[in-house]
Amino acid sequence: MGGLGEALRITGETFNATGGPLVDGGMARGRRRLRRRRAATVTGSFAALAAVGFGASYAAGAFGAEAGHGSPMAAQPEPGSTTRGKTSTPGEGPQFSASHLIKTLEGLLPEGKFSSESGRGTEDRTGPVASVVFDDGKGKAAIGVSLGRVDPEGTGVAEQLACPEKIYTPYDSCSSKTLADGSRLLLLQGYEYPDKRADTKWWHAYVVTPEGYTVDASEWNAPAEKDESVSRDEPPLSTAQLKALVTSKEWRPILRALPKPQDEPVQQPVPQAASGDNILKNLTSLLPKSAKVTTRHGDDGFAYVVVNDGKGASLVQINVQPNMSDVEGELSGSGAQTLPDGTKVVTHQGSGDKGVPGVVMWTVDTIRKDGFRVVISAFNSGAQNTAATRTMPALTMTQLKAIATSGKWRG
Repeated sequence: MGGLGEALRITGETFNATGGPLVDGGMARGRRRLRRRRAATVTGSFAALAAVGFGASYAAGAFGAEAGHGSPMAAQPEPGSTTRGKTSTPGEGPQFSASHLIKTLEGLLPEGKFSSESGRGTEDRTGPVASVVFDDGKGKAAIGVSLGRVDPEGTGVAEQLACPEKIYTPYDSCSSKTLADGSRLLLLQGYEYPDKRADTKWWHAYVVTPEGYTVDASEWNAPAEKDESVSRDEPPLSTAQLKALVTSKEWRPILRALPKPQDEPVQQPVPQAASGDNILKNLTSLLPKSAKVTTRHGDDGFAYVVVNDGKGASLVQINVQPNMSDVEGELSGSGAQTLPDGTKVVTHQGSGDKGVPGVVMWTVDTIRKDGFRVVISAFNSGAQNTAATRTMPALTMTQLKAIATSGKWRG
């Protein structure tokens, strides 16, 4: 392999890994992290109660819960995964070992020293990955790549390829575009911690081909994703180099070796989540007149606004979800008040995101007798990960409760 120089010459505009199907999703944790961050940041420090309503908290990094102290990915290959040629995971070609994945990654990087190599081969059911600590003489940096396959038209793919909302996930640059061959590419230069409590930068590239092949790469300006001091100002690879890495033709034989993703099981229909537009319409109509909306955004089941009553920006976010009876017990065990109509209400006033001193989060969590749940939170800042702009949120607890229990949501 000709290293990154060759990869840069074949920048991936013609990346077309035709052939065999791949493992479902592989270890494409980088793109999942973006989705988790968008969902998890709305829980703030009140995750124990609100996480069910707002999504699971982002605790693992780009390569999942296996990420460990001292190396970009502490997960080790399963026994036998370093032996090429086995067929426990059938694909269209020979299987590739963890060491082959690692060597391929190293061959696509610039000149430098490698350490802390780790990986999984194509026979591993959780998908092939490779990670190294790379040192080009300017400081050690963790770099990792994962391969997989998704249904290119499947649920969530477009979201995973979209730049995150900056109000929750700060970043320096982000682009999402379609390449000449129809592949879709996301490039992001962001931070390991949304609140920037450490100087660790996280740069990420993710490509999905028309066939659903995925290559996912992440790099940091530290020897590990977490729990290691920054060793250089920036990660070693530029966005052009990250693009070249994920679109390199060297991954094609490995991609062809993997099986198709399994069809998702047929599920019973569930009540449709409220549209973001409808949630925004109701939320803005229920706000006090003094709260002037400066920013708004809505997705299915969720919306947020930034309001300003003349005393500073204040983020207000809300989830509206049917069919949540399975969490009613959690609310009951949290000192819930039961209203005359049977609605249970839990309130909480506490700190906001860890690492952002002075930010507070006020939350009202409600659930009707039929499992219809509304959770609303307000902050004394215009974003969860920025400094406080005021002493208290723009909405009082009484106002938050009135919004959450309003009959308008049942429409």
